Amino acid sequence: MQDKTQAAAYWSANLRLITCCFVIWVLVSYGFGILLRPLLAGIDVGGADLGFWFAQQGAILTFIALIFFYAWRMNKIDKQFDVEE
Repeated sequence: MQDKTQAAAYWSANLRLITCCFVIWVLVSYGFGILLRPLLAGIDVGGADLGFWFAQQGAILTFIALIFFYAWRMNKIDKQFDVEE
């Protein structure tokens, strides 16, 4: 019974992390790059407006950062639940 409870808690922590990363990814790529682009048009970054920057480079850089964050955080969760490699 203890193993099932710990497995459920581990899976719940994993799903929370995935959901958080997914929400950030959607907000940056779809929200900032498409929906909120007119609001970000007045802010210049590197000679282009911020909405265009998010659509072209910001979403990719955020996605790469999320990959590293996910790996780092999953290692901590694995250690917490004693399922590390």
